Amino acid sequence: MSEQSIFDTPNLKQRDSAHYLHPFTDTKDLSTTGARIITRGQGVYIWDSDGNKILDGMSGLWCVNVGYGRQQLVDAATQQMTELPYYNSFFNTSVIPAIELAEVMTAITPPQFNHFFFTNSGSEGNDTILRMVRRYWDIKGQHQKKTFIARKNAYHGSTVAGASLSGMTYMHEQGDLPIPGIVHIEQPYYFEHSQGLSPEAFGLKAAGWLEEKILELGADKVAAFIGEPVQGAGGVIIPPPGYWQEIERICNKYDVLLVSDEVITGFGRLGKWFGCEYFGIKPDLMTFAKGITSGYIPLGGVAVGDRVANMLIESGGDFNHGFTYSGHPVACAVALANIKLLQDESIVERVGDDTAPYLHKSFMELADHPLVGLTETCGLMAGLVLVKDKNKHNLFDAEHGVGMICRSHCFANGVIMRAVGDRMIIAPPLVITHEEIDQLISLIELSLDQTLVDLKKLNLI
Repeated sequence: MSEQSIFDTPNLKQRDSAHYLHPFTDTKDLSTTGARIITRGQGVYIWDSDGNKILDGMSGLWCVNVGYGRQQLVDAATQQMTELPYYNSFFNTSVIPAIELAEVMTAITPPQFNHFFFTNSGSEGNDTILRMVRRYWDIKGQHQKKTFIARKNAYHGSTVAGASLSGMTYMHEQGDLPIPGIVHIEQPYYFEHSQGLSPEAFGLKAAGWLEEKILELGADKVAAFIGEPVQGAGGVIIPPPGYWQEIERICNKYDVLLVSDEVITGFGRLGKWFGCEYFGIKPDLMTFAKGITSGYIPLGGVAVGDRVANMLIESGGDFNHGFTYSGHPVACAVALANIKLLQDESIVERVGDDTAPYLHKSFMELADHPLVGLTETCGLMAGLVLVKDKNKHNLFDAEHGVGMICRSHCFANGVIMRAVGDRMIIAPPLVITHEEIDQLISLIELSLDQTLVDLKKLNLI
């Protein structure tokens, strides 16, 4: 697989370990093993410093929707940097790319969204939503309506508020989280919690956990429910049929704002522009990031529904929140070019009509593998569960790290597949072709075979 390297990889690894603190990383362990150094990308592939070509089955970090090497995005950034590299949106000023992007977002988002607040990331977007929602209820005179309900195993960012909204205990254990006013209900994970119910019946039951929590807390104290249309970092947890419609009904019944975290599912990932459209719901607010620029430059934000936006505007007074780089002109210019690419090449429609159905058909063939207890897809997101006994769905003990064994084989074979416990997940660039999907599945199958050999040697099966 290796081509002749033009980089001094050992030196790069040493310099990396000496000075660079990585996110979500065991720094001590990394200093021993050394980082994989990625040097370039083109299409759905990346190359490391040793010349290995790798099919990026995770779109970077769920974000490189239009693929690597898109000169249009580079040109948009270059032109904007030449004209106006930066100015802020404070103190009654604005910049043209931010104005134009807000207009374009109005056109591509569901009809209730006509106002947009720009941030640098999805984490900051969810922090913004926390403050904006509480401000909304204060304006309405419902000062006790402050509590957010989120879900276990959800991911909503790693800032203090974002990590608190996230439902991952390993994040909460560091930093005394969650902050007050945030509670969690169980996730709608059919494989783990269905207890023999049909998918439809389980969907209603899982949504009912929201109503139970609202009644426990008191509807007069609950401000909003936030959820990812499909849970991403939690392992591509795809909700059962009817779940989101029932969640929406419950929110409407108790006057609770509905927040759709579209950081991963936005901009075509599910074959619709936004995940809420795929599931047929109308949220009051949406978080976005990642796919808005295909990860070429940081940008995030909040789509603010008319119900909330009109109240904030009509009430008058400052909304005392924002960032130095809110509406950054270069980031907005790249977003505009990225959205134009998605439109001009009909990428979102192609996902819905062509590549997502093809990925589903191909990925489901992995269900026959002796290690695989479940395969499922939604748009260009997919996950499988590694099991000890596929007939009984017996899982491996967590300490065996079976998912990481499989992930290591994937990397060695030239494909990126993420391990979330023993769930193996993918979310390839939206421009992936049938031939590249075939290669993706072939490399995953090879990695599963090699994992099976390892587990037999370790007497784990």
